[in-house]
Amino acid sequence: MAKPFPVPRRACDGNTASTRSEWCDHSVDTDASIEIPDTGVTREYWLELTDVVVAPDGVSRTAMAINGSIPGPTLIADWGDTVVVHVTNSLTTSNNGTSIHFHGLWQKNTNDQDGVSSITQCPTAPGESMTYTWRATQHGSTWYHSHFALQAWQGVFGGIVINGPATANYDEDLGMLFLNDWDHQTVDELYLSAEMDGPPVLDNGLINGTNTFGDGGHRYNVSFEAGTSYRIRLVNAAVDTHWKFMIDNHTMTVIASDLVPIEPYEATIVSIGMGQRYDVIVTADQGDVADNFWVRAIPQSACSENDNEDDIRGIVYYGGSAGTPSTSAYDYEDSCSDETENLVPHIPKTVGATSSTADEPVSVGRNDENVFKWALNSTSMVVYWDDPTLMQVMRKERTFEASNAVFHLPRENEFVYVVISTNIGVPHPIHLHGHDFFVIAQGTGEYTDDVALKLDNPPRRDTAMLPASGYLVIAFETDNPGAWLMHCHIVRSPLHLHLYHFTNIRTGLAHIRGLRHAVR
Repeated sequence: MAKPFPVPRRACDGNTASTRSEWCDHSVDTDASIEIPDTGVTREYWLELTDVVVAPDGVSRTAMAINGSIPGPTLIADWGDTVVVHVTNSLTTSNNGTSIHFHGLWQKNTNDQDGVSSITQCPTAPGESMTYTWRATQHGSTWYHSHFALQAWQGVFGGIVINGPATANYDEDLGMLFLNDWDHQTVDELYLSAEMDGPPVLDNGLINGTNTFGDGGHRYNVSFEAGTSYRIRLVNAAVDTHWKFMIDNHTMTVIASDLVPIEPYEATIVSIGMGQRYDVIVTADQGDVADNFWVRAIPQSACSENDNEDDIRGIVYYGGSAGTPSTSAYDYEDSCSDETENLVPHIPKTVGATSSTADEPVSVGRNDENVFKWALNSTSMVVYWDDPTLMQVMRKERTFEASNAVFHLPRENEFVYVVISTNIGVPHPIHLHGHDFFVIAQGTGEYTDDVALKLDNPPRRDTAMLPASGYLVIAFETDNPGAWLMHCHIVRSPLHLHLYHFTNIRTGLAHIRGLRHAVR
């Protein structure tokens, strides 16, 4: 794990183990949507994408890496810093274009830096480079990943740590902990089979980029010192796996969901959907029970299958070296549920009334070519590498084809409610770019006007689960003009077409034209 912080900060000392709620002249009570520290600091990173051969579980296959590693390097900044990321595309073997998306960041007034091919930019061609510049407007844990084709699940991803205040104290920050499913075929090969035959069963899973398979590979392990409390930043970066995460015998304190600080709650198991993040604190208080404990990422068969579901494990150890644990897992119910009922944002907000409600049913079926296609509101989205949506908006285009799946929101600073529903028995993690949304209703069965909406401080996040045969109702404010994508974070069958994007357009396109960089 990357342990923040790699370089001295210039603005202030941040906080200490006993003052985590503080941050310079700000605190965890500071509303980041209103006030952001002005650090005057720029953090600069260089990332190179290459084609590689890897064996993270002992079985070799081709993949893609950032600076030669999977996951890629963690980008670390302080709340309020400016971050500059230079991306060089050296994918000359696969001859892939690319783009890099910074998941969950608002990108206020920097919509063109969102890194989404065909929406905010043209792909960066092999041999070319792209520089992204954005402000660390939020604090907490997230990740960056390719938003071109299936590259994110070929290995083009890494962590983002934005240091800031927290809702509970802890001693040490262990950084990112990625949970990935993994197959010995590439995701491109799996995609082709999924189009014809439906979701494939993956071979294995990885914890922070490693695991065993048969007699090969090695397990992730981390040392605990008795009495020390550790912050762990969980990310579900899976292709198609909903995880239950646990550390045998230990209790976690959950302090953030996605990039939103929450009122701390205790849990022995955290349920985490694709694209979601949770920050947890674990105290090393079980050294008198055993020296070694299993860290478990358990695939939920209610969502998808995995051939190694009982052995996606790492090790927490007390003492000088890791051994083989003999500890047992906590009991759990196999489900793809969200943590919604436990999530209380630390800074309370109320959802306002709306004059706009969109109803977006999810469906799946075979098209005229007899391949599976997913649809939102009967549309599988079609976009163009050489003519991104943002570029069209800047040309003042207002007419789009139905297949472009553009939902135009013409009024600023109003709440929009979106009802996403499905009669299919498969859950979907729904992610919205450029905003945190409010989860105002979530459940199984048919959504009707009789469903109660939670408007008083509901959970806020950027990725939430649409339950199987159910509904998800989200609300967000049109306070960030641009072309923003909403999509499912599953990557099977053509689910990367299972999305909508929103275009907030202010009068005269003033904010979009004021973006710092031109669309590439």
